[in-house]
Amino acid sequence: MIRNPILPGFNADPSICRVGEDYYIATSTFEWYPGVQIHHSRDLVNWTLIRRPLERKSQLDMRGNPDSCGVWAPCLSYADGLFWLVYTDVKRYDGNFKDAHNYIVTSPTIEGEWSDPAYANSSGFDPSLFHDDDGRKWFVNMQWNHRTESYGGAPKHPAFDGILLQEWDTEAKALEGPITNIFPGSPLGLVEAPHLFKRNGWYYLTTAEGGTGYDHAVTMARSRAIDGQYELHPNTHLLTSKDNPEAVLQRSGHGQYVETPDGDVYHTHLCSRPLAPNRRSPLGRETGLQKCVWKEDDWLYLAQGGLVPDVDVPAPADAEPIAKPTRIDYSFNGDTLPIDFQWLRTPEPDRIFSLTERPGHLRLIGRESIGSWFEQSLVARRQEHHRFRAETTVETFQSDTYQQACGLTYYYNRHKFHALVVTLHEKLGRVVTIFSCPGDFPHGRMQFPAGSGVAIPDGPVELAMEIRDNDLQFFWRSGGTNDWQAIGPALDASVISDEGGRGEHGSFTGAFAGMFAFDTSGRARPADFSRFSYEAILD
Repeated sequence: MIRNPILPGFNADPSICRVGEDYYIATSTFEWYPGVQIHHSRDLVNWTLIRRPLERKSQLDMRGNPDSCGVWAPCLSYADGLFWLVYTDVKRYDGNFKDAHNYIVTSPTIEGEWSDPAYANSSGFDPSLFHDDDGRKWFVNMQWNHRTESYGGAPKHPAFDGILLQEWDTEAKALEGPITNIFPGSPLGLVEAPHLFKRNGWYYLTTAEGGTGYDHAVTMARSRAIDGQYELHPNTHLLTSKDNPEAVLQRSGHGQYVETPDGDVYHTHLCSRPLAPNRRSPLGRETGLQKCVWKEDDWLYLAQGGLVPDVDVPAPADAEPIAKPTRIDYSFNGDTLPIDFQWLRTPEPDRIFSLTERPGHLRLIGRESIGSWFEQSLVARRQEHHRFRAETTVETFQSDTYQQACGLTYYYNRHKFHALVVTLHEKLGRVVTIFSCPGDFPHGRMQFPAGSGVAIPDGPVELAMEIRDNDLQFFWRSGGTNDWQAIGPALDASVISDEGGRGEHGSFTGAFAGMFAFDTSGRARPADFSRFSYEAILD
């Protein structure tokens, strides 16, 4: 049985690819580095994160990219003995423009080094590459029309100006030939995320529509010719939860078709699991998978009928989910970060952290402020459960000004975070306190729920946070004691979500738990962390 979401936590815009008996899903990473998450499965039930291929400056440099920009909607495919990955690097979100640049990289293996990018175009985002059975390759992406009042957080239908098709020349590594607008979308509007596939002489096009909020949907169309005209599915949409607010999987849309070796068919989609009463999704947009069937009319339908995606879906074989550990204790003994962790924007991680300066520790080098779009020292992993506890130990941190700080954070972006902070106070000395920015868009003003903080002794200090649905509580202890001390009031955890602050149409990632350091004096004061743990709370 497939249990949705198959990729819990922030894993949006799933593109699926099968090679033999191996399945791969690529998902968006936005401003988080390295770019694009690729998960692997042999049974469509159990998935393992194996690679983030955009890992060097020549492939991706997101310094200066605004929140929720960066890598949008990758497309993963396999042809000619190569894996092909198409992606957008979005450089602007606010206002009428998007400045979205599309690239292609390749590799003979998922795990190996991927090529430097070939530039494709900048006419819109959500690119996809289709390998036709005659050997030709076709590039599709949505077209962005800046001539509307389509500002971030309030998308207008005319800005999403159809799906463009153009041929890709593999020798020239460039697009060539006519550009054709093949599909204007359905009346739902906001057409994006095109994927093409071919069956029984039909070219099928799936797109996402309705925006990536609660009106999201997968729309389906087909044509005998790749450049159209495309007719809409009898139901217009293959799947959506937009008319079913009681469904567990909300905001369902944006996915891709795949067939098993035995001919079973499935379709990925993004989704979220909002929490009552505010209907907010801290885990962000997650990845789901639905079993589908072909009917006599040569149209695809959900196997369970209707349009609403199910939580439990039949697997292609007698596979069952393998239980994952409820607690992970991370150490920093190697020369690379544990794969669960990412950082923000910069392709030069040596400037923000080191695993070799002090073996067995993660050294964060204090750079710009928490929430910087350029160079901030923040290393974190995704929230995957609605209830969890995270702990870390600041082994060494000697600040001589309040401009130097480090600690533990529950982080979404510069407007949405809570942080438990070790710093210096001019009267109290060394303190632990709280910085909080509970969704103050666009100003990013912080609040200080613990005031000036609590004086703490020199030496290692342990920090912890517990998130239980909509509530967050911070804790600390030092001096080898066993008693955790709560600090500050319970904070609103639900605002660290897509819907918090700016809202669902302007926030596309998800909540992270991690470690940070900053030094706004410019002296790069380091902080050494000896451990980090993440534990699901199952009560």
